[in-house]
Amino acid sequence: MSGANIALAKRALGQCGEAAAAAHLRRAGWHIIVQNWRCPVGEIDLIAQQGSQLAFVEVRTRRAGALHGPTPEESITPTKARRLINLAYAYLEAAAIPVESPWRIDLVAVELDYSGRVVRLTQHEHAVEET
Repeated sequence: MSGANIALAKRALGQCGEAAAAAHLRRAGWHIIVQNWRCPVGEIDLIAQQGSQLAFVEVRTRRAGALHGPTPEESITPTKARRLINLAYAYLEAAAIPVESPWRIDLVAVELDYSGRVVRLTQHEHAVEET
């Protein structure tokens, strides 16, 4: 498989995971405000709200049973965690939302089989916190 085909396959896998995560959040009573919000700092996969609680959601998708690479949970490096915090603050500023408002950063870990069926979806609330 060429580099371009691998990139397309990874993008499709990520999009399937984000769709599954958004559906999960909606079933749990969350309103999806925006998907793939971008700014100069980077991109937030999902921004959702339930009542006054705002959640910045990082979606990590993997193939179930993959023998290489980290699990979705292990893939949040300290550098990625700092970027997610900076992205959250960038969104709050752009949307004129006070930083004192209730917000958190969640991780939704998704594993798909080779037919694209979700075999595991786990939401980790407060997956990234400021230290």
